[in-house]
Amino acid sequence: MAKKENVVFYGTGRRKNAVARVRIVEGTGKITINGKDIDEFFGLETLKVIVRQPFTVTNTLGKYDVICTVKGGGTTGQAGAIRHGLARALNEANSEYRPALKQNGFLTRDPRMKERKKYGLKKARKAPQFSKR
Repeated sequence: MAKKENVVFYGTGRRKNAVARVRIVEGTGKITINGKDIDEFFGLETLKVIVRQPFTVTNTLGKYDVICTVKGGGTTGQAGAIRHGLARALNEANSEYRPALKQNGFLTRDPRMKERKKYGLKKARKAPQFSKR
């Protein structure tokens, strides 16, 4: 008898400058990010909660294993990118999850980006100190 292959679902998530490529496979709920366990990769508990949000909304916590690679941005942006990619992968796995994911805003890409620095200024908006004399 032929062995049944696990079906893999993909999702790409983005936030700020972070890009996450997420794969989900039916399993025990293990989350691996850049070859490390989620507890090893993210130090803050809030970031781990952000990553797991799509699972809690769809009641699939512990049903899928997550393997993802993420690059660019900071830790919060990376957590948001993983959440976005995970939501897209879950939507691909089962279209019944779409209303719950959409309602919580997990399928929407956060458009906020860092504003560019302007000449004559120290940062995007911070001007040098003004002196009358």
